[in-house]
Amino acid sequence: MYLIKTPQFFKWIFPHVTWRIREKEKIIYITFDDGPCPDSTEFILTCLREYQARATFFCLGKNVRDYPGLYRKIIDDGHSVGNHTFSHKNCWKTTNKAYIDDIVDAGKYIDSRLFRPPYGKLTRFISKALREELGFSVIMWDVLSADFDTSISAEKCYDNVVKNVRPGSIIVFHDSKKAWPLVKETFPKILKHFSEMGYAFKAIEANKKGQG
Repeated sequence: MYLIKTPQFFKWIFPHVTWRIREKEKIIYITFDDGPCPDSTEFILTCLREYQARATFFCLGKNVRDYPGLYRKIIDDGHSVGNHTFSHKNCWKTTNKAYIDDIVDAGKYIDSRLFRPPYGKLTRFISKALREELGFSVIMWDVLSADFDTSISAEKCYDNVVKNVRPGSIIVFHDSKKAWPLVKETFPKILKHFSEMGYAFKAIEANKKGQG
């Protein structure tokens, strides 16, 4: 089960993480989880380049280790990167120490103070440790594309995004083999749609002012 639009209830539970960016202008923040991936990263970068768009890639340490050239291309194209753990651990199903160790291991390959938890799962203890002990800005989202859901159509994935985005929205896509079929179909159309509406696409910075 997942929710396309993040409910206010979650934002009250974790008020110190970023769910959306304070923006008065037509600016949105596209993010990709789980990469880099040989099936999709190059395509995503090409699409972003076409629209002079910047995005934020929350990378897995193991994938950066295995595909350093793709990781370097993300950075060379001017995008932001973030830590998404080394091995995509679920913090609800592992010890605090094992989870933090996995983040530290990812940090050997990913030079960033941005962090996003896999599955969007977090605890108050981990949230506090990330911010106060490891110095991370924790970035969540307010719009989920659901591109990981192999049971939905490309049209549904597209609608999930275009019907819910507002200025400052943080949108989640996935740079992965599983999400690739939907990303390939929808992502170019989404960039075109918001570009024609006058939106700019920016990367997230560690000091960006978030809001609920």
